[in-house]
Amino acid sequence: MANAKQRLEGFAALADPTRREIFERIARRPSAVGELARGLPVSRPAVSQHLRVLKDAGLVSEIAAGTRRIYRLDPRGIGAMRDWLDAHWSAALSTFRDLVDREESEPPPQPQGRKRK
Repeated sequence: MANAKQRLEGFAALADPTRREIFERIARRPSAVGELARGLPVSRPAVSQHLRVLKDAGLVSEIAAGTRRIYRLDPRGIGAMRDWLDAHWSAALSTFRDLVDREESEPPPQPQGRKRK
């Protein structure tokens, strides 16, 4: 995945709850469409469509096993998403560290008495 747009496609693909369930099943064990469709509230053709979205987003790959296609996670797509998150996480931590350093270098506020009427 070469750019941020492609990385974000992985997040968009996982936004759908059925697609996320399919992804999680593949994460547990590479599987064919029929296995993945069992127990889901959608048809096998719908599962195939979800798999195409996951594949286009770079999150899964497929290999031929006789007449079946076995789907497995694609670590490159997941790694690209992780890199994107890590970059933002690092920036957030750096900002937090700067805030703490600034607060530690400032003198504590002086308590003020109550105003009386």
